[in-house]
Order: sequence, then C-alpha cells, then structure tokens
Amino acid sequence: MTNSSKHLAKIRRAGWLPMMTLTALVAGHSSVSQAGATFKIDDTKWVSLGLGMRTSFSSVEDANGRAGNPKWSTDFALNNLRLYMNGQIHKYIKFTFNTECSNCGDGGDIRILDGIAQFEFNPYVNVWAGRQLVPEGRIEMNGPFYSATYEPFKTPFEASDSTIQNVLPGPDAGTFGRDEGANFWGAAFDGHLKYVFGIFEGLKRGATANADGNLMYATRVAYNILNVESAPGYYTGGTAYGADGDVLTVAGFAQYQEDGAGSYANAGNMLMTGGDLKFEKVLPNKGVLTVNTEYKNFGIDYRNGAPAPGTPGTFYVGGGGGGLVNGFQGDSITSNLLYLIPQKVWVGQFQPYVMYTQVMTRQGFTSAQDQSEYEGGINYIIDGHNARVSLLWQGGDLSGGGGIWNPAANGNFVNAIKLGVQIQI
Repeated sequence: MTNSSKHLAKIRRAGWLPMMTLTALVAGHSSVSQAGATFKIDDTKWVSLGLGMRTSFSSVEDANGRAGNPKWSTDFALNNLRLYMNGQIHKYIKFTFNTECSNCGDGGDIRILDGIAQFEFNPYVNVWAGRQLVPEGRIEMNGPFYSATYEPFKTPFEASDSTIQNVLPGPDAGTFGRDEGANFWGAAFDGHLKYVFGIFEGLKRGATANADGNLMYATRVAYNILNVESAPGYYTGGTAYGADGDVLTVAGFAQYQEDGAGSYANAGNMLMTGGDLKFEKVLPNKGVLTVNTEYKNFGIDYRNGAPAPGTPGTFYVGGGGGGLVNGFQGDSITSNLLYLIPQKVWVGQFQPYVMYTQVMTRQGFTSAQDQSEYEGGINYIIDGHNARVSLLWQGGDLSGGGGIWNPAANGNFVNAIKLGVQIQI
C-alpha cells in the first residue's frame, strides 16, 4: 500500500530531460518502493523511476465437483502491475506518483495509486497531502510488494479498500488502501518512536450515509524496541531479510468516521482498531527468523440496527471482494512465522514459512460463521523484495481458501496450491 530510492544510475541533465518528461507521463512510485533509476537534475532536484509486477498460477479444489468428485480449477493471474516515480524539487519538497493496474486479468485499467505532495522538514514533523495510504495495520501498510508472504491480505477490508476493481463505480471511500487527505508523520527518540495521524475524506458526502460530509481520522503509533526499521516515512515492511538486524516493533492503530457506513436513512459510525507486532532475529548461523502478528476489531454503531446484506444504497465495511458486497463486524487475527535459510542455493535463498488467519464474526450481526485458513509455503529470495518466487499451500474455509473474509463462504475446507512471482526495480 510508497519510498526510498537507490541510485542505480546518476545521469546528467543534458540529453535526458525530454525523455524524463515523456516517462513522467506514465511512471509512478509504490509503497516503500526502491526506484530502478535516479536522474539527477541539479544538487537539489532529481527524479527516480521504477516498476513492479506480481503474477501467479493457482489451482483450487472445488468440493462441489460433478458427481461429488472434487475438481481442481486452474488460473493464471496478473496480480499487480505498477509504475513508480518519485522525486525532489526542493530541499524540503518531494513528490510521489504511482499507478496500479485494476482488473488486470480482463485487460487492465491503469489507475492512480498514489499522488502525494511531500513536505519533509525534519525527522519530527512532516506533512504529506494527496492520495496516499491511510494509516492502518502493518500488513496493509506493507502492501503486496513488501509483505513477508505472497498473499498477505486475509482479514476483512477497511473502508479505504472497499471501492475496488469490479465494484466501481459506487459509494467511494478509497481504493487500494488509499484515500485523499493529509498525513502528519514523524519519528522521535532516534527513530525508535514512529507516529502518523491522518485526516481523509473516507466515505464521500452525497447520497450516502455520510450526508454531513464528516471526515475520517486515522492514526498509527509504533515503537521499535530493538533496532530501528529502515522503511521510509510511516511505511512498514513484513521482513527486511535481516538487513535491519534484530527488530522488535509493537504498534497500535485506529480509524474512525462518523456516519462512515450504512445508508442515507440508516447511518452508522465506523470504528476499526487493532495492534500488530514484528520480531526479526538474525541468528548466529546468519539465518533470519521473522514473526508477524496482527489483530483487528471492526465495529459499526448503526442508528437503527445493522442493515440486511445487499440493502440498496448501503456502504458496507469489510466485505469480501469490495465494501459494496457485504459488511463485517467482529475480530480477526493473522500471524506468520518465517525462517530465511542462510545457505545460498544457485542465485537465491529458501525461506520456508507457516501462516494462520482466523476471522471471528460478532454474534447477532450476521449469520456468517467464523472462518479460518492455514498456509504453508516456501519463498525463494533472489534479491529481497525485488525478485522473489513463492510456492504455497492454503487450506480452510476463508473465502473458499485463498482470499479475504467472505460471508458467502460455505464452510467447506478447501485446498489451494499457488505459485507466485514478484519482480520490481
């Protein structure tokens, strides 16, 4: 869900400005991305460019196959395709522009992922304005490219993930975890304490529950007990593959919007709270042990009781496949454990892992049952987050195995096998 730059090329101004101008029209920059090339204009101005792609193959068991015989579906998918650009135009002023492919499997539509004006004055006080990540839990803040596993998003969506892909258009509260607004962030105690407070549009004003145009407020506060994580700004990473040394970080987060869910006739106040923990240990044999865990609570205080799923004009938070499908109230927890084997095999290192997710529905809210998923896999790390191949197994009833919470899941234990490839520069 954007920002350090590594200088792979420093090219003088002459002869490159026309190309840079053309490239800027189609380039963008992603969460915590490391740009592939940096073009230096003068001592204070520069532009960096990059790209990222994730593609996968999956085979999912169908427990309702013909004549009661389980069948296995097969599917190739282009999960993400991003173009990155960021730059600096003044000592204290930077910018970020990212694009993302929505509906990639159906030809794709290029959409704006991030568009941020960044005013960075000192470690303590910085202001970012524009379309950007809403402060949240670590897994959402990692985004798909900097998570520890290939499919990290298992728990119900928050509001800024709701208007997504094939459910557009509709009541808008953001997409891809982003929204229009401003973030105030900084770090204290030599970077050990990181904090961000954001003000966003949230559910837009209009013929929605938010008739008065109330803003959404979001915050995240994290403390690095051991070494400071190297992720830029207020972003996070699921693992640094040992590059940050020993890490133990605890964080709390929250999002709130008055009348941020429901319908015009039956509005509800939306509150999402949670906490997360990351532990990474470099062992004496140079292997790296990583643990991530995250807890979320979703609550909506409706004026006239929860609307029935599918009620016209209702904006639901947390539903599978987008916030306009069904809503969620309850708790969720997800955890993973990874071990990076120190010995190199050919061009990379193997990293086996296990992961577990459970979604617990609030009693009386919906007839949907609790859902869970087990996952085990192995990552082949070629160049950190820039080049990685993942082979994994998933099993459970969480959205039929391999997806986010979905109230329509039938409760069957479903197996899935997936192969994913991630590259970026």
